[in-house]
Amino acid sequence: MPEPLPAAAPQAVAKTGLIGCIESRPRAAFGAFLALHFMVWTALPALLYANLPLDLIEALTYGREWQLGYDKLPPLPWWLVEIMHRLFGTDAAYYALAQAVVVIAFALVWATARPLVGATGALVAVLIVDGMHYFQYTAVKFNHDVIQLPFWALAGFAFHAALKRGRLIHWLLLALAFGGALWAKYFVVVLAAPYALFVLFDREARAALATPGPWLALAVALIIASPHVIWLFQTDFLPFAYAEHRAAPVRGWFDHVLHPAFFTASQIFFALPSLFIAAALLWPKPKTRQEIAADAFDRRIVTLIAFGPGLAMIALIAVSGRGTFAMWGYPLWLYLGVWIVMVARAALEADRLKRVVGAWGAVFASFAIVFLANYSVLPYFDHRYRAVFFPGDKLGEMLTQRFHAATGQPLRYVIGTMWDGGNLAHYSPDQPQVLIDGLPQRAPWISLDDLRKRGAVVVWTEHDPKELPTQFAAIAPGADVGAPFDLPMRRGTGAVHIGWAILKPQ
Repeated sequence: MPEPLPAAAPQAVAKTGLIGCIESRPRAAFGAFLALHFMVWTALPALLYANLPLDLIEALTYGREWQLGYDKLPPLPWWLVEIMHRLFGTDAAYYALAQAVVVIAFALVWATARPLVGATGALVAVLIVDGMHYFQYTAVKFNHDVIQLPFWALAGFAFHAALKRGRLIHWLLLALAFGGALWAKYFVVVLAAPYALFVLFDREARAALATPGPWLALAVALIIASPHVIWLFQTDFLPFAYAEHRAAPVRGWFDHVLHPAFFTASQIFFALPSLFIAAALLWPKPKTRQEIAADAFDRRIVTLIAFGPGLAMIALIAVSGRGTFAMWGYPLWLYLGVWIVMVARAALEADRLKRVVGAWGAVFASFAIVFLANYSVLPYFDHRYRAVFFPGDKLGEMLTQRFHAATGQPLRYVIGTMWDGGNLAHYSPDQPQVLIDGLPQRAPWISLDDLRKRGAVVVWTEHDPKELPTQFAAIAPGADVGAPFDLPMRRGTGAVHIGWAILKPQ
């Protein structure tokens, strides 16, 4: 078992300043970093987003139904958002949830790295990966990509600890990571496959197969995942139709080359700020090497958890030929910083540490400034549509009032797209349910008989506002179309053209 690096010898003169504090108290410095990250990236969207983004509107539409599965993705992040809604009911709570998830993932990465490269090296490893926008700029929109992070980080921590120490508790943590990852997103196969192959083909790792640990982990992971797996079988794997629809079709043999190449290029591009931070660790070339506790087996494990899932993802794209989204790389590179610090073995003296912290500070501040400008200044100049300025509050208030006036009853149902209907439902004081896209199969928890009995508001923004769209007319025949109206965006310029109708109680 690798031991933590020995602490530096006592200094005759107490170290002062930021770098001195980091050198003498790296654990406290890591805690301060987590607090700063959490506060900044919770406050920025809470202050600048006037309307919830699509991912959170979607979460609030689905989560309230408490289903074991939905037509798009697994339910875990939607359940968590609904819990935050019931506990706090404020937008800031959802942004805090996103950053809590990121902070937990960082803490697990740090815990994995500390016995290998020391507390200061572990801090540097996390600073490096924090340069990726996955963990800050885009993580504010809590969704299935973000919720993967703690499970994937836990998998790396538990896998390394289980192979090195052989304790059942670590195998059980690995089971929790794999089982939970399935409830987060179906990418768990990209996580599990390289880990399984490593255990099979690495000589030292293969010895674990003679112990109960891996088999117990497999059984417990299946138990954790089983309620959702059973639901998948019962619904003919309904969410996979969504994934099939989202992935670009294969046009020919060249897609087996182009699609993985484009995905790889996108991940390298997203990693450039992290590589900039890492460059401060590697340049100028270290004259002395840091003695670290990691042995050859540690290095193989860290290499696997740093690159295995990413390579598995690229291989999957190459084999299938299907196109993907660059944002699907969210959890793949959590351990990149640990690998860089472990391989570089650069002595973390004050000057080098100062350059690393300075590079990270520049990247962190740049992301924050760009975020601030994008949502406070640019809307008045570039006239670009931003969903977080959608007038959802006015939409919910006005159409709820019109339904009350027309029927004298509370609004219980909305028929519309996820965005239009979800906004109306969330911001309505009556908190109605949404018949998504007017399709019963997308909201099987809604009784059409009850919908017709109680009535509904139909809302749309992407068609002629004076005519009821065909897809909604089929489910709400006889709905009375109201006079369309415009609502100004909540910041910047532009307006949203609202078409609406009332299906009166029958």
